Amino acid sequence: MRRIVWTRLGSRDWNEIVSHIAEESEQNAHRVGARIERTVNKLADFPAGRLGRVQDTYEIVVPRTPYIVAYEMTDTTIVVLRVIHGARDWREGQWPADD
Repeated sequence: MRRIVWTRLGSRDWNEIVSHIAEESEQNAHRVGARIERTVNKLADFPAGRLGRVQDTYEIVVPRTPYIVAYEMTDTTIVVLRVIHGARDWREGQWPADD
């Protein structure tokens, strides 16, 4: 089993997503936040997803949400780099610009 590590940007993305959704519905915010966390935690046992748009990364879609988790992987660690809405302008080789 790999260890999960969240970067500062990955944590910030998660917090901003949950906070934004909570403005409309705390219940939905909790649901989406938990789905993101479950998806990331499953990577510890079974890394899945596709090659990422940024070199040396991978991406996995969070089920029943519009979010994508971008991560790096070693033999012992999954590093969560970003959590990004799928509708963002996300060009090959770079992260979406912070608005």
